[in-house]
Amino acid sequence: MSTTFEDPRKPAGFSPEDIGRIQAHAKLAPGEIAIGVVIGRTSEYFDFFVFGIACVLVFPAVFFPFESPLDAMLLAFAIFSLAFIARPIGTTLFMSFQRRWSRGTKLTIALFLLGSSTAGMAFLPGYTIIGSWAIGLLAFFRILQGIALGGSWDGLPSLLALNTPPERRGWYAMLGQLSAPIGFMIASALFLFLHTQLNHQDFIDWGWRYPFFVAFAINVVALFARLRLVVTEEYTHAMEERALEPIGIFDMLQRQGYNIFLGAFAALASYALFHLVSIFPLSWISLGTTQSINQVLTVQIAGAVVGILGIIASGIIADRIGRRTMLGTAAVLIGVFALFAPLLLGGNKLAQDTFILVGFLLLGLSYGQAAGSVTSNFEIHLRYTGAALTSDFAWLIGAAFAPLVALGLSSRFGLVAVSVYLLSGVACTLIALRVNRALAERE
Repeated sequence: MSTTFEDPRKPAGFSPEDIGRIQAHAKLAPGEIAIGVVIGRTSEYFDFFVFGIACVLVFPAVFFPFESPLDAMLLAFAIFSLAFIARPIGTTLFMSFQRRWSRGTKLTIALFLLGSSTAGMAFLPGYTIIGSWAIGLLAFFRILQGIALGGSWDGLPSLLALNTPPERRGWYAMLGQLSAPIGFMIASALFLFLHTQLNHQDFIDWGWRYPFFVAFAINVVALFARLRLVVTEEYTHAMEERALEPIGIFDMLQRQGYNIFLGAFAALASYALFHLVSIFPLSWISLGTTQSINQVLTVQIAGAVVGILGIIASGIIADRIGRRTMLGTAAVLIGVFALFAPLLLGGNKLAQDTFILVGFLLLGLSYGQAAGSVTSNFEIHLRYTGAALTSDFAWLIGAAFAPLVALGLSSRFGLVAVSVYLLSGVACTLIALRVNRALAERE
């Protein structure tokens, strides 16, 4: 049983003989797997960021016109969290689909459900037309998004981790994480274009619907890109050779269930920061008067570029100092950043832009290696299911309620609530890393 994080110098769970045998049979190049990971996950992040941005710019006026701007945004963020609650349910459901049919069938159903539920939101009438049914349908489609995202797990990140050279594990681990800032950048750029080209009434009436239509098209492209790998004989052979197949959820929990939560908490600082630099600043600034929505979106697009650079840097650094050290160091930096968060976000335009740009840099450095806590804590035959569930719970615990909690508490107690939220994530990460090390030393 392995409870250690992957050492970049030694593949976890394999002897030198195992590595030689696997490399001799593997036909999929790490670069090819990485491309599949980036394309597939970018579509998923795009869907979720389109919804998150709309929670600030659109949903308060369209679905909650009867509330104040602040309360309407809080209600939208409550619906935002539903997908993360539903995600583990989707993982469990679609794992059974894969055991009964195939990985390709499961992925096809999941991505069509994800694209359809996202596009379905584009057709929703507002509250003024159908009343509370509009809110109920929005919540229903959001839950379907979460179920679909849980079902879209294809095991490519785990396969990538097991197919990379030992000295380059940090580099290849970060490639799949590039999907997050890329998806956010595309979603923000699309909303920025529509928001600048349309007057406010046209944007609220029909302009906001276009990103949701685009999401369906992107999901179709991503589906074929992923199926190109998933249904090939080489991919199937590689997955079976490494025992990357779904097992029963209850069996998983009985054998190494503690590793799911250990892995989720080990990356919690990164996940706590995720929506606090992407969605929350847009909501906080939009309720104030320091700068316009278009200015914030422009800075956040620049922030996404900074985040990409941070993720790339994390791969280089992790290969030199180790992934666990990288996660711990990034968590400490996030803790320092948290202390200055109220001063920056509550300041003038320059201070707020600094919060966004520095936040994205730290997000890149931490999130770039967050997948290491997902792929390396489990016995090999448990890794496929364990990685999926660990990711689900990391998002649920760390990121699902971040915009709701941060905005709700900050509006009542001030921006110090952001500091407390981030510091709690940092504490959880450092404790989980210490527990992981203690378990490794004991074994």
